[in-house]
Parts: sequence; structure tokens; C-alpha cells
Amino acid sequence: MMVGLFLSAFTSATLLPGTSEAALAALVASGDHAVWGLVAVATAGNVLGSTVNWALGLYVDRFKNRRWFPVSPDALDRASRWFGKYGIWSLLLAWLPVIGDPLTLLAGVMRVRFVPFLILVTIGKAARYAMIAGGASVLMTLLGP
Repeated sequence: MMVGLFLSAFTSATLLPGTSEAALAALVASGDHAVWGLVAVATAGNVLGSTVNWALGLYVDRFKNRRWFPVSPDALDRASRWFGKYGIWSLLLAWLPVIGDPLTLLAGVMRVRFVPFLILVTIGKAARYAMIAGGASVLMTLLGP
């Protein structure tokens, strides 16, 4: 079960679809695992997925002018300017749906150093999973056994 949670969290952080929030809430509701352990596993998987995005971002420049590349050079330039404007602190929002994955990719494009990237992304993603786990725990307490 923990491997499934890890893989779900990993894919949720990449451009692949994932359901890590639902998986975490279900495992918390089952009561079979320590909540802190579930939060740690989900966070680790999600941060690893974001790290893959960051690493891919390091190499985007090599492919951005190719016809098959999914983002136009103009869109990539606009996104890079946006990231340059808001800076690395925007990585605290890497947990957000829709914009989170591109943020981590942009961090690689913008050559954000790995340690600050890792710290900021981990803080944001751990906070999100802690809130989801806490909410699931409260809901299960209110609903009773």
C-alpha cells in the first residue's frame, strides 16, 4: 500500500495524472498506518516527481525549437519571465494543481540551485499532505467507526 501511495504521489508531481490526495485520504481513513508515515511517503514520492521535472527543465533549451516540442518558444519565454519576476519563493506553491508541475519544470529552466529547490518544494508539498491527512483524520473522527 505504501508503494502504491509513493507511486501515485510521484506521478501526481509529473505531467502524468495521479491521485495521490485520494490515496492518502483513503489510507488515513483505513487507520492501518501511522499518519506521519503516510505523509512522509506521499511527500517523498511527490518531491521526487518534482525533481524529475526540475531535471527535465535543465535540458529544455536543447529541444525548445523542435517542431514536436509541446510548448512554443514564446510561451516558454513568457513563463520564464514570470518565474524570474516571482522568483524561487513561488516554488512554495508547487503543490497547486495545474501550475505546480510547470513551476518545478521552470525551476530547472531557470537553473534554480537544487538544494533551495528541494527545500522549498518539500515544505509546500509536505504542508499540503499534512493538511489532507489532518482533514481525513478529523472527518473520520466526526463520522466515527
